[in-house]
Amino acid sequence: MKIFDAHFHIINPDFPLVENNGYLPPAFTVENYKQQTKEFNSVGGAIVSGSFQAFDQEYLIHALQKVGNNYVGVANIPFNLADEELRRLQNSNIVAVRFNLKRGGSETIDKLPQLSNKLFDDYGWHTELYVDAKNLKELNPLLSKIQKFSIDHLGLSKEGLPELYAWVEKGVRVKATGFGRVNFNPIPVMRQIYDINPKALLFGTDLPSTRAKIPFSQKDINIIIDNFSMSEQENIFYKNAQQWYNKSRHF
Repeated sequence: MKIFDAHFHIINPDFPLVENNGYLPPAFTVENYKQQTKEFNSVGGAIVSGSFQAFDQEYLIHALQKVGNNYVGVANIPFNLADEELRRLQNSNIVAVRFNLKRGGSETIDKLPQLSNKLFDDYGWHTELYVDAKNLKELNPLLSKIQKFSIDHLGLSKEGLPELYAWVEKGVRVKATGFGRVNFNPIPVMRQIYDINPKALLFGTDLPSTRAKIPFSQKDINIIIDNFSMSEQENIFYKNAQQWYNKSRHF
């Protein structure tokens, strides 16, 4: 089965790392990632900036240069970043902005609608949210102003699933990632999301699974294979993400 890895991190200690909530991650380089996924039929992926990288994007540009043309970047960027720098990021295969509402390390939430919509209007970037679904209800006024966004790790919490499903009905995408981070059985939740919108689920490894209670393993792939049809697997494992990350690119 082809896989477009819609969510993983590269941690290169040659570039600045910022301790987050007392945590500093170990190295996980492009070489480490390639070694750990060498058995996959990889057709591309998305490198996602973590909280511990703050606003430094040189590591991301460097990683994208090494990992290959079929990979794109999701950046943490400050609100006041100059257009010249945004164009440089765009030309480096960066296609989205991330707001880490759970752990911080990204722009503040009050800047979320304005920055998201500027990047969407000017560059076609979507927004990715690391947010606990139990907080979605209170965030609804802000999120309703964003034109295009996805939610990481199946929303994390069972308590927020009704709100998560409501956003899926509105076209929001959901990362089928971080199964070791959630407090529910991921399969029925993924089934519900898929039934609402077959294009919504985007599989990713979440490597190197920093701070996850249970890190990614082949089991995360197997449970999808065991519970979804072949055509559904194709959507979840690669077709949805290829479309989401840039329709104009040829992966």
